[in-house]
Amino acid sequence: MLYGIAAATSALLLAAVLAALLRLLALRLGVVERRRVRVVPLLGGVAVVAVTAFVAGVGDWTDVAPLGPAAGRLLAAGIGVGVLGLVADLWPPPALVRVPLQAAVVTGAAALTVPYDELGPVVGVVAVGWIALATHAFTSLDHADGVMGTVAVVTAFALSGCAAAEVMDGLAALLSVLAAALTGFLMHNWPPARIVPGRCGALFVGFVLTSAAVLVHAGRAAGSSVGAGFALTAVATADAVLVLVSRRRAGRPLLRGAPDHLVHRLRRLGVTPQGAAVVVGVTGFAGALVGMLIDVGWVSATAALWVAGGVGVAVLALLRIPTYGGRHVPAYGSGSTVKTQVRARVQAHLRVSKR
Repeated sequence: MLYGIAAATSALLLAAVLAALLRLLALRLGVVERRRVRVVPLLGGVAVVAVTAFVAGVGDWTDVAPLGPAAGRLLAAGIGVGVLGLVADLWPPPALVRVPLQAAVVTGAAALTVPYDELGPVVGVVAVGWIALATHAFTSLDHADGVMGTVAVVTAFALSGCAAAEVMDGLAALLSVLAAALTGFLMHNWPPARIVPGRCGALFVGFVLTSAAVLVHAGRAAGSSVGAGFALTAVATADAVLVLVSRRRAGRPLLRGAPDHLVHRLRRLGVTPQGAAVVVGVTGFAGALVGMLIDVGWVSATAALWVAGGVGVAVLALLRIPTYGGRHVPAYGSGSTVKTQVRARVQAHLRVSKR
């Protein structure tokens, strides 16, 4: 109990401090990402990966909170996936190269973590494919400040509870540390973000969470496993379906980025960036709660049908919001506000020059 509190506190503080330091490094090296009118530094994911690996590794090395073989393999594979994301952040390849390479690496890493002895070869292969798809869906949540981190925090806490209920102490400890590290990172990623996770953080977090969901529900009844897994990843699934259907209907390339994700559409309804992150986070919490309740047996697997219905209604409603060629919604403030600020700075500079 005391170690868990100490580990979570350490992970939170270390992630917050390291994210601040990496922000300065990213700005100095020019490792940045343009989000509408803002330029934000990447490398935030390095803080999450490094702190999670360090704190969980110390617990395992001291034998205070041993990870065990399954959680240890999961962490090692997740670090490998995160390294791939870091390479993509530093030297961004074209989407036609990045997506297949990312899919291949995530699939290979998932194949090393899936418990085939409990699932069997056929279901194990299906689980590998689901991990690859769900991981990519989680990376797509990093389309706006604070969204991926908020959803990941509530999902990690829920999965930690599921793992503890299944007496998978090593996996529960790993997920608790991950949730704490993400909370520390969110101190700098909350809108307006001062640093973003990049593909390094998004791939690592998505892979660890989806693989943990498979480990937790392996060997259980098919209905409860599928229902809980879907509920735990409902927000990521909704965003992926929304984008795929929207681009397909518009005849746009699936790999070409566009402001057509969940938060983009909420912003067009007039929701603030902070409000959009809260809405998506609360939705993720509701789905994660249903998934955890299914796992512990407090509700039946049919509860996931309510989540599926909510996802369907939300996708259909959001599809009615125009995104391609519509009016531009600035990320923070209005265009007139930005122009006023720029004009004021120019005038102040001219006054100083005259003196």
